[in-house]
Parts: sequence; structure tokens; C-alpha cells
Amino acid sequence: MAISRSQLVKELEPGLNALFGLEYNRYENQHAEIFATETSDRAFEEEVMLSGFASAPTKQEGAGVVFDTAGETFTARYNHETIALAFSITEEAIEDNLYDRLAARYTRALARSMSNTKQVKAANVLNQAQFAAVTGGDGQPLISANHPLATGGVFANVLATAADLNETSLEQSLIDIAGFVDERGLRIATQGRKMIIPKELQFTAERLMKTPQRTGTADNDINAIASMGMVPEGYSVNNFLTDTDSFFLMTDVPNGMKHFVRSPIKTAIEGDFDTGNVRFKARERYSFGFSDPRAIFGNGNLPTS
Repeated sequence: MAISRSQLVKELEPGLNALFGLEYNRYENQHAEIFATETSDRAFEEEVMLSGFASAPTKQEGAGVVFDTAGETFTARYNHETIALAFSITEEAIEDNLYDRLAARYTRALARSMSNTKQVKAANVLNQAQFAAVTGGDGQPLISANHPLATGGVFANVLATAADLNETSLEQSLIDIAGFVDERGLRIATQGRKMIIPKELQFTAERLMKTPQRTGTADNDINAIASMGMVPEGYSVNNFLTDTDSFFLMTDVPNGMKHFVRSPIKTAIEGDFDTGNVRFKARERYSFGFSDPRAIFGNGNLPTS
């Protein structure tokens, strides 16, 4: 009894899927150090920033209580993208028993391509964080000194003067984060929890955050950042950051950097009647972005276009 094309495809499918899954899972998901992942069941997601109330005033005896109003200030939108790639194996290659050799190599390459695209798209949110043309819901880039407040003022999540990573710039960043305010200008208790750096700064970060004494000095001063536990989650290297002297501090502000998964990665395989080729495809839909810019702080070294 002759083996039909559909039967051949069914025989190939388990091997291809197993190889793809094994290879893809080996990659470190560096975006997870920056973004909180949520699922989506729509073509896009929107998140609305709400303003709270102003500071409560003193009520004079016999006077009426003051009423305040809260409202929406801006909307952050996440537009999902479809990422897909495919390859095919010829009928002749299958006939000549080249399936094992070719499929293993191609599925590894496909997994690398899918993973690389995801990490590049995630890192580009930071790489383009000061691009004037790439703005969030409040009309400002992710890293900006002019994020508008409901009160008419602004707040900054960037150093007043751009600086490379050193003890002074890191300490000033932590001080600035501790001074964050909400949409109505009220102080919020915020701290830096993790530093995100390119590979070029990993040695500097290690010395700054883990040595018991201050770096670059003969004095016996303690390393205040380390002894006070100011960045409790340490630092994480992102190999897809393109600016070699920029660093970012993730804060403990919720609803900030987000990764929405509309459709998790799926693989499909089918045979083509005309050519006899077997085609394999990988596809997923997702988006990366940010809602509340208070979730991150930058040193200001990024390009603006």
C-alpha cells in the first residue's frame, strides 16, 4: 500500500515540533526582565491612566467639605503584531533520507529567528525611549523630562544632566525616583528595584553594586548603594540594547512596561500537492509597550531620533 502525502506529513510532524520546542526553550527570555506579560483576546489593548485626588485641605469649623473630582488623563495603546516565518523541505530530500539532517538544522535556525525578533522588538522600546517621534499615551517619549501631570506641571524620569554609569549618576537616579509624584502632584513611595544595562556596562555595574567599599577611591568609605540595599534585584544585562553607555532603572511602580500575548507561538506543518515539498511554519502575535512611565528611569544618553 502506497504511503500518501498526508500520511508522510503526520509522520514528520512530531519530530519537527519536538526539535523546534527544544531549541526555542533554550533561549533566555531577556524581555521578561523588563516587561510584565499579560494575555490579550483583542486586536489591541488600551489602558487608561486615572488621576487621583489632590491633597486633602483643612476643613474650617462650620464650613462645608471640599469635593474633588478624579478623571482620565491619557490612554496607552498596544497594537499587536503578527510575527511569522516558514521553510520547506523538498520531496527529493525526504526521499534521499536527508530529513533528519536538514530539519534539525532548519528548525534551530527558525527558532533563533523567532526568538531574535521578539528580543529586538522588546529592546527597541528602550532603544527608542527618547525618540521624539515614538511617544506613549501622554504624548511624550518613554524617557522624558516633560511627562505632563493633571495639575498642569510635569515630571521627569530622566537625569537632569545626562551622565554615564558611575556612583554619582546611580545615586542621583535613585534620589530622583524617590521624588516621583502622581498625576495630582502627590508624593509616591517609589524606589529603584533593578538596573537594565547593555553588555558593555556589566563590569562597571558589578563593581558599583557588589563591592563592600566605594569604587575608585582609597578611602575606607562603605558602598552605600550596596549596604542600603537600594537596588534589591541587582542588574540584568540585555544583549539587544544598542546604546553602549545608557542604563535604566526599573522601579516598583505597577502597570508600567508590558508585553501582551495575543497568540502564543504556534507551529504548523503541511504537504504541498504540486511540488511534494513539506512546509513548516512558526507564528505568534504580541506587542510590547508601556503604560505608566514612572515604571522606568533613564540616564539620558539615548539618541532622540
